[in-house]
Amino acid sequence: MAKPVFNEVKALNSIAQDTRITGNIDSDGDIRIDGILDGILRCKGRVVLGPEARIKGEIHSNTAEIAGSVDGEVTVADLLSLKSTAIINGDLIMGRFSVEPGARFSGICKMNSSEKSHLDIGFAGLKKEIS
Repeated sequence: MAKPVFNEVKALNSIAQDTRITGNIDSDGDIRIDGILDGILRCKGRVVLGPEARIKGEIHSNTAEIAGSVDGEVTVADLLSLKSTAIINGDLIMGRFSVEPGARFSGICKMNSSEKSHLDIGFAGLKKEIS
């Protein structure tokens, strides 16, 4: 008899353009932000910032696609993708990096692509290990 297959479906969280949140967000699933966040965003999945999104704080995620603006550090364990409308003022730490022409960032950029490098995105206080 075949074993049943269960697909774990993570929720997609969305913050609309006319929404402003002050405080931290922790998410096990993916999240899309088109509004404003003043705080820290920790996401174990994928973060998508729309062109009108504004983040004042930190982003910590597995993958991220940024088309809006961020004033703070961005730490991504795998792929960080900056779209042409992205504006980042803060340090970038990522496993892989993709930048479209027109994207702007100011800060230190560190890519940890070696097999020994490790970024751990945790919720009980961010823990970063870089070998």
